[in-house]
Amino acid sequence: MEEQNTEAKLKTRLKQEKIQLWNPPYTDDSNQPGAQHMQELAERYAPLLDLQVEEVGGALEAIRVQAVRRGKGNKTFRETNVATLELLLPRDSKKDPKKKDHLETRLDVLVQEVVDRIAEEFGLKHIKLILNGKTLSTDQRLDEQGVKNHSKVMVLKVSDAEWRQQVSEEEEKKKNQNESLQRTEKGFQILSERDGSEETSPFLEIADQRGNPLKIPHTEKKALILAMGFHEKGRSLMKKKQFENALCHLLQADQQFSKCGSALLRSVDNFAVLQLDIVWCYRALEALSCLDDGKSRLQRAEDCFLQCYGEQQQRLLMIKGNTGREEALFLRLYLLQSLLSYIEGNDAQARHQLAKVESLYGRLCLDSEKMAQLMALGFTDREARLGLRACQGDLQEAAIHISNQRQEREELKQRERQKRSRRLEGITTLTELGFSRKDAARALHHADGDVNRAYEILLDSSRAAQMTNNNTEGVVSLERLEELLYLGFDRVASEAALRLTGGDVQSATQLLLDNQGVLPPGLLPVSPPSSSSSPSPSSEEPSTSSNSAGMADDAELVNEVLEDISRHEEDYLDLTLEEESELIATMKAYLTRGPAHTV
Repeated sequence: MEEQNTEAKLKTRLKQEKIQLWNPPYTDDSNQPGAQHMQELAERYAPLLDLQVEEVGGALEAIRVQAVRRGKGNKTFRETNVATLELLLPRDSKKDPKKKDHLETRLDVLVQEVVDRIAEEFGLKHIKLILNGKTLSTDQRLDEQGVKNHSKVMVLKVSDAEWRQQVSEEEEKKKNQNESLQRTEKGFQILSERDGSEETSPFLEIADQRGNPLKIPHTEKKALILAMGFHEKGRSLMKKKQFENALCHLLQADQQFSKCGSALLRSVDNFAVLQLDIVWCYRALEALSCLDDGKSRLQRAEDCFLQCYGEQQQRLLMIKGNTGREEALFLRLYLLQSLLSYIEGNDAQARHQLAKVESLYGRLCLDSEKMAQLMALGFTDREARLGLRACQGDLQEAAIHISNQRQEREELKQRERQKRSRRLEGITTLTELGFSRKDAARALHHADGDVNRAYEILLDSSRAAQMTNNNTEGVVSLERLEELLYLGFDRVASEAALRLTGGDVQSATQLLLDNQGVLPPGLLPVSPPSSSSSPSPSSEEPSTSSNSAGMADDAELVNEVLEDISRHEEDYLDLTLEEESELIATMKAYLTRGPAHTV
C-alpha cells in the first residue's frame, strides 16, 4: 500500500506540472530513461515527499516504464485486439523482484487458456487468478469477467491437495451460492405477496422509524422487500466473515433497490447502509482496486445520509430524540473515505477524514464498567451498547432510555396484534357474506382495513364478473342472490337455484329448502370458468397433496429467510468497532510514517 501511495503522489505532481515521462527528455527514442533528467526530477521531488532520493527515483522509473508499456500496449490493443495484463506473481516465482511481469493475450479466450500459459511460462503447477478480489472462473472468457487491457491480475499458487479440494469446493461453493441467492429471492418474494390474511402465516410490512406502515406502490414494495431481504442475508454472512458470498447478496440487494423510486430511497437510510456494507466487503476482500466504484458508492451513502438525517442530523434528532447510535455509520463512512484517499495518494484528505474518525471513535468507545452494570440490570449487550451511545455514555440516562425503548417496542407489538386481529375479524365478516377468504383479504388490503369499503369493492368486482358472464342459463341478479345469502344459504347453491328457477327468489328458496340448502349433483348446472377477479369460492384451488407439499416448501423457505432478519430494528447500528479499530491503527501507521531511511 505504501508503494501505491508514493506512486499516486508522484503521478499527481507529474500531472500538475504536465510532465510526460514517456516522452523526451525522460525517455529516449529507444524507450530508455533519460538518466540525468530522471535524477534531477527525483532530487527535486524527494524533499517534497519527505522521502529518500533513491526511493523517489525508483518510483519514478516504475511510473515511466509503466507509461511506456501502457502506450505500446494501447497501440497493440488498437491494432490487434491483443491486451496486456499485469501479473502480480507470488514472490518466489518472480524472475526479477523489482520488475513487473506482463502477459499479452486476447480477451475473448477462456481463462483456462491463460492459466495454462502462465503456469508453463513461470514454472507453476496449479494456480488461480484473482481480479478485484474475485477468483476468475476458468470456464468463462476473460472479457466476460471484467478483464480489460492493462488489468492487474493476481496469481496465487495452489498445492496438489489444495487444488483437488479447491476444484471440489468451487463447484460446491458455486452451487451453494446460486442456491442461496435463489432461495433468498423466492423466500422474500413469498413474503412480499402476503397481506396478513392468515393468522398463522408471517408477512412483512414496510414501516418508518416509528413503526408506522408506509404506503408504497405494490411493485416498489415488492422490490424494496427483496432488496432489504438480500441486504439482511448479506449482513448475516458478513458477521460470519463470509465476505465473498455476502458481496453476492449485497449486489443483488443493490439491483433491487434500483427498481425503487428515488423519492423512496431518499427517505430511508437502508440504501446508504447497503453502499457502506458493499465497500466494507471490498476492503475485507482486498478488492480496493475497485476504487472508482468504491468512491461513488461512498458518495451515494453520504448523500443519502444527509437526505435522511438532515445536514446537521436535525431530522434524525426530531424523529429519534438523539443521534449517538447513527454516529457509528459515519465512523465507518469516514474511515473508508480515509482509506480510499490514502490509496489515491491524497494524504491530506486521508488525515482529515481519519481525524474525524478518531473523534467519533473516542465518543463511541464504551466504558466496560458501565456496560457490565447495565447488563447486570438484565439488559443485553446490544441494548447496553446502543443505549450508552444514544445517551453519550450517561449510565442513568441509558438505563431509562433502554427501558423506554422496550416499552415502545411492546406497545408497537400490541398495536400490530390489534391491527392483525381487526384484519382477521374483517376477513371473517366478509367470508360470512359469501366471499372467498382470498378475495376478502385482497379487498380489505386495498381498502386499508375498512370493511365497508372492502365490501363495496367486492360487490363491484362481482357485478363486473356478472356483466361479462355469458352463461347460457342467464345472469343471476345480485340483489336476488343477496336475498338468499341473507337467509343463510350457500352462495354457490343459491346461484345455481336462481339459474334453475329463472331468477325467481320464491321458487329458488323453496328449491333450496326442499334440498336442505344443498342441491343434488343432478340439478347443478355445469359451472362456468371462474375469473381470477371473481370473489366466488370456486376461484380457490382445491387442496391436493401437491399443493400441501408446495405449501410446506414455501413455509420452509420463509422460515429460512426469516432467520437472517434481526429481531432488533437497530441491529445495523450495533457495531462493536473491533474491525474499525484495527483499520484505524493501520491507517495511523501509514499516515504517521517518518522520512524513509532505506530503499
